[in-house]
Amino acid sequence: MNNVFFEIKDGCTYFKVKVTTKASKNAVTGIKNGELLVCVTTVPENGKANEAIVKLLSKAFKCAKTKLNLISGEKSRNKLFRVDEVLDFSKFVQDMNSKEINKKTKK
Repeated sequence: MNNVFFEIKDGCTYFKVKVTTKASKNAVTGIKNGELLVCVTTVPENGKANEAIVKLLSKAFKCAKTKLNLISGEKSRNKLFRVDEVLDFSKFVQDMNSKEINKKTKK
């Protein structure tokens, strides 16, 4: 599993997201191939899914929604976001790894 899904550049944090819409729950489900995997319950119309993603990510990363900017992928499931600050993802990645290990041991 590739845990490097973000890049720090010019005082901002950039990261890729792969989205599944119309899911059963809103959740960050993992990190795969350099992308953050995100599920949202909303449909991808009129920007509703993008709004749900921003809300979910701001909560997951403990940052203001106003600091999260969708750079590309407005109408795609593959998106690029910028956060207007440098985020420390070490705890987040550690938590994601713990969830992945727990999934594997439960099977």
